[in-house]
Amino acid sequence: MSPSAPDYSGPAFTGLVARLDELIAARPGGRDGFGTSGRVRTRQMGGYRSPFRGRGMEFDEVRAYQPGDDIRTIDWRVTARTGRTHTKLFQEERERPVLILMDARAFMRFGTRACFKSVLAAKAAAVLAWTSMDGGDRVGGLLVTPYALKVFSAERSRSRVLGFVKGMAEATQVGFGAELPEAEPSLAEAFARLRHAARPGTLVFIVSDFHDFDGEAAKELNRLSHHAHITNVFIYDALEAATPARGAYPVSDGEAVATLDADRDAVRQAYARRFAMRREAVEEAARSRGMSFLMLRTGEDPAEALHPERLARKMRAGAAA
Repeated sequence: MSPSAPDYSGPAFTGLVARLDELIAARPGGRDGFGTSGRVRTRQMGGYRSPFRGRGMEFDEVRAYQPGDDIRTIDWRVTARTGRTHTKLFQEERERPVLILMDARAFMRFGTRACFKSVLAAKAAAVLAWTSMDGGDRVGGLLVTPYALKVFSAERSRSRVLGFVKGMAEATQVGFGAELPEAEPSLAEAFARLRHAARPGTLVFIVSDFHDFDGEAAKELNRLSHHAHITNVFIYDALEAATPARGAYPVSDGEAVATLDADRDAVRQAYARRFAMRREAVEEAARSRGMSFLMLRTGEDPAEALHPERLARKMRAGAAA
C-alpha cells in the first residue's frame, strides 16, 4: 500500500478488511501440505507422492474415459478388451504449482457473522498458500478486486509467498469506503486468466461467493478443469442462505440504507431460492467435471475447514463423481 493509504489497523476495521498480521497468523503449524499426512522428506520435485489423482509419473489405475481427458493416456488394451474407452490415471509428483483465486469484489464485502466474506476469503486463501508452501509446492494465484485482476506467478520462495499474502490483505482494502466502479472484472474473465496461468497438473483453489457464476463463467471453469485439479471454496454468509426471523431489517452498504422485509412468506421463499440456485449451479458444475466443492460460512474457522486431510477426501470424492 502507498504511504498515503488509510490506516486500517484500528479496531473499527476489524472484520471489515484483512490485515497482513492476521493473514500471517493464519499460517497453520505442523502441516506437510496437501500431498500427504506423512512428513516431507524433501522440498524438491518428486519428494513424495500426492494422494490426489491426476497426471503425473507413477501409474495408479484405469477408469472409463471422460470428455476432456488427455487422449495420450488412453489404455488401448483395456479399451479393446471391454469395448469402452478407458484412460490411465497416475499419481502426481509431489511438487506442483498451486494457484489460488481470491475474490474481493464488491459483493464479497458483506457479512453478519464475525467478518465480511472478503476477509474470510483472504484468511482461507492465506491458509491455502501457507499450507502449500510448507508442503514444498510453488504457490501463486490471482486476486480479483473491484478494479482489476492481479496475477502472482507460482513461487516457492517464502518472500514471494509473503508478497502474495500481502496482496490478499490489500485486495480487501482497495477502494474500501469509496465509490466502487459499476463494471468489475467478471468471474468468467478471472477463470480465463487463471486458465492461461495454469499448466497441466496444477492444483487450483477458487475462493469466491460465485455471485456472478453465469453460463460464460461455467464454460471457462470447464475449460480450466481440463488440465487442472480444482477445489471450489464457496464463501457465504448465513443471512444469504435464509432470511432471519420475521421482521423488517435495515441493510446498509455504508451509505444507503434499504429494508429487508422478512414478514412475507413469498419474499422469504424467493430469497432462499436465489441462494440455493446459485449454490446448486456451482456444485453441479463441480460434480460434472470431477471438481471438489466446499462451503465456508462467515464465522467458521478456515484453518479447520481447509485441513489437508479433509480437502484430500473432498478431492477424491470429486474425482470419483
